This record gives sequence, structure tokens and C-alpha cells, in this order.
Amino acid sequence: MIEHLVVAPIVLPLAVAAALLLVDERHHAAKASLSLAGVLALLGIAALLVARADLATTHVYRLGSWPAPFGIVLVADRLSAAMVLLAATLAAAALWFSLARWHRAGPHFHTFVHFLLAGLNGAFLTGDVFNLFVFFELLLAASYALALYGGGAQRVRASLHYIVVNLAASLLFLIGVSLVYGVAGTLNMADIAVRVAALAPADRVLAEIGIGVLAVAFFIKAGMWPLGFWLAPAYAAASAPAAAIFSILTKVGIYAVLRLWLLVFGGTSGAELLAFGGMATLLYGVMGMLASQSLGVLAGYGLLVSSGTLLAAIGLGAAGSTAAGLYYLGVSTLGVAAFFLLIELVERAREAGADMLAVTAEAFGLRSDEKEEELGYAIPAAMAFLGLAFLGCGLVIAGLPPLGGFVAKFALMHALVREEASIPAWSVVALLLASGLAATIAFGRAGVRIFWASERVPPTVRLMEIAPIAALLALSVVLTVLAGPVLDYLGAGARALHAPAAYIEEVVGR
Repeated sequence: MIEHLVVAPIVLPLAVAAALLLVDERHHAAKASLSLAGVLALLGIAALLVARADLATTHVYRLGSWPAPFGIVLVADRLSAAMVLLAATLAAAALWFSLARWHRAGPHFHTFVHFLLAGLNGAFLTGDVFNLFVFFELLLAASYALALYGGGAQRVRASLHYIVVNLAASLLFLIGVSLVYGVAGTLNMADIAVRVAALAPADRVLAEIGIGVLAVAFFIKAGMWPLGFWLAPAYAAASAPAAAIFSILTKVGIYAVLRLWLLVFGGTSGAELLAFGGMATLLYGVMGMLASQSLGVLAGYGLLVSSGTLLAAIGLGAAGSTAAGLYYLGVSTLGVAAFFLLIELVERAREAGADMLAVTAEAFGLRSDEKEEELGYAIPAAMAFLGLAFLGCGLVIAGLPPLGGFVAKFALMHALVREEASIPAWSVVALLLASGLAATIAFGRAGVRIFWASERVPPTVRLMEIAPIAALLALSVVLTVLAGPVLDYLGAGARALHAPAAYIEEVVGR
């Protein structure tokens, strides 16, 4: 059975999603139990994949025993296994958080989450571009439903922007796939790398155009500036558990760029575009964080800072900076996901639009003497936990000691300066420091208004809502303590990405 481990992260969520459709919507407990059992099983499978990937470079699973490039292949290496584990972790936290109320706010919440997981895992494990497109569409279709989940005018408006932009990206994706297939005659990623290298100059230009169109689609999904204008409003408007899972969606685009760019071009052609696009995205995210007047938008721009950092690191560095960037990917995604969940609990103590009112009052010197009504019964020490969790999320996103965000940024800056002591590398270092300062200012400003206000309403918080936030922050602490082994693992994966000969040999035997 161990040889089927690679396909299990795709088959299991699809099977659970299909089973959930057969359970009546009135049986909330049964649906929740089945959903949680499925995601916990997926967590175990993902952990086994990570352990197995550390023992060998790649594991190729040929569906129907058809050899590549004629058949569909799934490939599990260190990077794809780590991404599957990260997706399962976020899904487990979001589903547990949703049990308090969100999974009853509309039909088929658990089904959508498992379809999203199947698409995510398929995108990370697939070995050919067309199935990457198929899995992209599966995860996007599920994300459309989750973005709209719960209703409301603001959510519908932001979700429609999200849907339209991603449909345009999907069209570009399909055009790029068609161009690549028309020139190379294959859609297997490893085979594309072999054939593109052997193309005549005229055909190679057309192949590069096709891959360039694919790259634009990936950049849209990754939120790269100026294509990421839709991200912060859409994620801020989504429900808390949906937004937490969405934290990894931008990383799917970055994963695809990293995989195809290093496989086909060896990390040379287009490096400047990646580097400067990443720096522009990083700067845009920094300005957005400083200008944010709501916590949801602040979290969204935090994701853009993360995307910009990763794109710049990939474009500038070699294996060392890629490994540090992958470590940063995991830590920052966990931090932002925890923050999205935390925002809902924090906002319960505040009126709608409190951030905007606070900024206006501060600007015009206004004060309100009206007392707020208490909402429900406050759990003892609830505000203390929310304050500590807010501090933890701020430290991770800003990259301040002692949590993993600091280790990730320090490792990334060290790798960039050591590998390429150039002006762009130092510019990225400066922007990383600026992003930390901007996040500190933004979180400090928001924290003062929320926790140091003269009058505040203690929110009603349940243990099942506190537990996933604490677990995600605890994982950040674990990644800090185990930074050495984790960076060694990711370093081996990064070196394999930058020297893809073994990958190509395993997949197509060339």
C-alpha cells in the first residue's frame, strides 16, 4: 500500500467530499465528524509523505501504469510533500474553528473545503501542466463557493472581483498550455524541459511566449504587483475559516513558478522579472499595511508581503535563498492563517467599522462618550488570550524575535547577501527590514485601539475557537525550535529544484 501514498492526498479528500454530499445538511454533527476524520487522516498521510520524501529524491506514481509522457504522473518530492502537509494543517485548523458556528452558516461547507484540498494537493503533486490546470480549476471552483459562503453585500462584491480576476487568469493559463503543447508536443513538465532545450530558435521563442503566458496566470494567482489588487479586499471579506485556508492559495502560484521556472529554464531566463516583480509586490504590501484601516485588509497585505518576499528570493538567489524562502513560506502562512482566525474573535468586541471610525476620530480629535452594550458572557481571561495571540501573530508576520518569522527573515537575508552581493540583493534586504517596521507599526496601532481602549466589550469565545489559533502559533514556535532540521530538509529540496536532472530522470528516464 505504501506505493499508493502519493495519490492518497488527492483521492481521500475527493472521497470524503463525495460522502459528505450524501449526508443530510441537518445532520451537522455527522458531517463535522466525517470531515474532521478525513482531514486528520490527510494530516497523517502528509506526514508520512514528508518522512518518505526525506529518504529519497522523488517518488513517481504513474496512473494506470502508463509511462511518461503518455500517461498521467504524480511526483512527490520534498517540496510537494511539505506543501501538502501545510495545506492539511491549515484545513484542520480552519475546520476545527468552523465548528463553533461557521459550518452551519450555509450548505456544504465541509464539502467545499475537501474539494479545495483535493485541488491543492493535486496541484502540488502533479507532474504535468494540463493536470495542473485541472487541479487549479478544482481548487478555484471550491474557493469561489467558500469566498461567497455566508452571504452579505460586501462579501458578494469582493468575491465577484475575485472570481472575475481568477477566471481571466484561468483563460491565460489555458492559452499558455495550448501554446506550449503546440510547440513541444507534450505537457509533462519533465518532458517539456527536455524538448524545449532541443527546439529550434524560432520554435523556442514560441515556447517561451507560451510559458510567459503561463507565468502571467501564475503571477495573478500569487498576487504579484500590479496583478494582486484584488487579493486583500477579497480575503478580508471572506469568512474567517475560509480566509485561513486561502492563506495558502497565493503559494500555489509561487509553487508553480518555482517548479516550472527552475525545471525548464534552470533559474536563469526571467530572473530579473521575478526579482523586480517581487520587490514591487513587497513594496506594495508594505504601503498597504501602513494604510490599512481594518484587520482583515492588514492580513491580506501581509500575504502580499509574503508573496513579494518569496518571488524576490526566488529570482535573486540560488539554493540557499530558496531554502530560506521556503521556510519563510511555511512560517508566514501559518502566522497569517492564525491572524485571519483571530480577527473574528477580536472583532466581536467591536462595532462594525470600528477601525475606520477610530482613524477618523484620531484625525479630527473626536471622542465618543457612548457606552457599548455587553455581548453575551465573557470567558475569563479571554481578552488576555486574544492579546497574547495578537502579539504572537504580529511577531510572526513582522519577522521579530523570538518566533519563526525572525529566523526565516534572518536566514533569507543572510543567504541573499552571501550568494549575490548586488544592489538588487541589498534592496531586498532593505525592503525586508522595511516590511518588518511597517508590520510593527500597523500591528502596534491596531493593538492600541483594540486592547488599550478605555472601553471595550469582552467577547464570547469558545475553546474550539481558541484551540486552532493556539495550535498554529505553537507550530510557529516548533518551527523556531527545529529551525536547523527544517532548513536542512528544505535545503535538500531546494538543491534538487536547482539541479533538476534527477527529477527528469525519475519521471521520463532521460
